[in-house]
Amino acid sequence: MLDWILIGFAIAVGGGAERDDAAGARMQVQIMPDAGYVAEDQTPSGKFLTATEVKPILGMTRASWIAVREYDGQDLLYVTHLLSWRCGLHEIRYAVNGGPMQVWPMPPCLTDTAAPNAIRTEDGLPFVSYALGSVESVQVELLYDDLSRDSAEFARAQVLMP
Repeated sequence: MLDWILIGFAIAVGGGAERDDAAGARMQVQIMPDAGYVAEDQTPSGKFLTATEVKPILGMTRASWIAVREYDGQDLLYVTHLLSWRCGLHEIRYAVNGGPMQVWPMPPCLTDTAAPNAIRTEDGLPFVSYALGSVESVQVELLYDDLSRDSAEFARAQVLMP
C-alpha cells in the first residue's frame, strides 16, 4: 500500500517510480507528454473507455499483460489481455530480448457497440510468432490516453503458459 502512495506522490510531482510488483515484474510509472498524442477527456463512462477507468485494472493485472505459449514449434507472444483493455490506451509497445521497441497495431475501440473492447476476427491475431524457445524476456510500455505511461519487463518463466 505504501508503494502505491509513493507512486501517486511521485506522479503528482511529475516524477516516476520504479519497483517490483507482486509477480516480480519490473515496472516504471510516470507521466510525460508524448509528441503526436493529445490527452483525452477522462470523464468516466462506465464502459471502460478512458485511462481513468482502465489504468487501475491494468495496474492490478500487470502479471497478465502478456503471455508466451509454445505451440506448433514456435513461441507465440500474446497481448490479448492488453487488447481487451485497449480503450483508454493510445499505444502498446513491446520489445523481445532487449531488442528495439515495436508498436503493436491497435484495433479501434468499438465505442458504438455494447462491447467496445471486443476483439474481432478482422482485427488480426492477438499474438506474434518467434522461433521456439527464443523469447527470453519481454518489455512492455503502455501510453494511456491521459498521456501517462506504465511499463513492465517479464522473464519467460513469469509468462510462459503451461
